[in-house]
Amino acid sequence: MTDTRPLALITGASSGIGLELARQFASHGYDLVVNAEDEELESAARELREPGAEVRAVRADLRTGEGRFLLLDALDGLTVDVAALNAGVGQGGAFVDTDLTDDQEVIDLNVTATVRLAKPLLRAMVARGEGRLAFTSSVASQMPGSFQPVYNASKSFVQSFAQALAEEVKDTGVTVTSFMPGPTETEFFDRADMSGDTRMGSMKKDDPAQVAGQAFEAIVKGEKKAVTGSLMTKAQGLAGKVLPDGVKAAAHRRMAEPGTGDGEGSGQK
Repeated sequence: MTDTRPLALITGASSGIGLELARQFASHGYDLVVNAEDEELESAARELREPGAEVRAVRADLRTGEGRFLLLDALDGLTVDVAALNAGVGQGGAFVDTDLTDDQEVIDLNVTATVRLAKPLLRAMVARGEGRLAFTSSVASQMPGSFQPVYNASKSFVQSFAQALAEEVKDTGVTVTSFMPGPTETEFFDRADMSGDTRMGSMKKDDPAQVAGQAFEAIVKGEKKAVTGSLMTKAQGLAGKVLPDGVKAAAHRRMAEPGTGDGEGSGQK
């Protein structure tokens, strides 16, 4: 890493929103530490070096204590100016049918890893009196997730956590941003076993580059939260503020219940 360029950490950076967010930072003069658990990370890192960025790739599974240690060890001695905790995973299906191990992995990555990484990163930023911490939340954080209950609940945690931290550090020179995408063209639905069997998996989705571009702007401006993506997603964000939970839970069921799709479609963040 150089001493003349700011440094951004992006987790979940091998594809989707995370990769697009890393592209934003690389093209705006940042060096990068990028993390993911899959082999796509190395090819992503090679591409991200093309604008002239120094890029350190840390392949580690953040669902595990060992993976989180590997990432934090790689950051030892570095000044992280921006940290975007983007890595996340979902699981579709009725709660009584899903495997408890899969549910636990959602919690381990979306909740536990988020807290365990945010603590040392935010402490270092507050001690310096500057820095930007960002979280990938979701419009799903605003609604009970029928047939995706653990995922939506995990994003509700992330959203509340981020907003609480933003208030805590508002006078320290550090900003905390949560950005809230809607259904986005990533690998999310395939990994969550929701790609073609649900209406949500089959529907047209937002462009991850658009989502990341809006998220980047929100982060560098120090905004506390931003709904990112298409006008439809922004409308969902507004509706989520006013509709009763029962109405939102029923609407989510119509989108996420197995058997509602047309057999086609792919990912979301």
